[in-house]
Amino acid sequence: MDKLEEIFERQRDLNRYTFEKNSLVGFDEIPRNRELQNEWLRKYALAMTQEISELVDSTNWKWWRTKVDLFDEQNAKVELIDILHFWVSACQVMGLTPEDVLRMYVQKNEINAQRQKAGYLTKSGEDNRTIG
Repeated sequence: MDKLEEIFERQRDLNRYTFEKNSLVGFDEIPRNRELQNEWLRKYALAMTQEISELVDSTNWKWWRTKVDLFDEQNAKVELIDILHFWVSACQVMGLTPEDVLRMYVQKNEINAQRQKAGYLTKSGEDNRTIG
């Protein structure tokens, strides 16, 4: 098993446990139900937004403050892992496998590289429709 597969498996196990413990819908039902996908994708996106805010709070982003080193490197690392937990869950909600993620990442990375080489002057979004 590769590392990304292990992350997905561990997160799926945790999600199944958490959903069962809290008497929620079966976690594995979500990717098969568009309404549940919409609901849980929104919940995971909100959770990631909160974790990103906590990540920002780990940095000394307030330029008007006295120049005291308020960068909390340890907490920043933990917040990134929290974001990963919710990101993997969101991928699972959408039915994405580790293989899907890698394939789509490579495709999107190539598009981004082409955009950079072309000066990234315009973006139609049509090239994103080729990812899958």
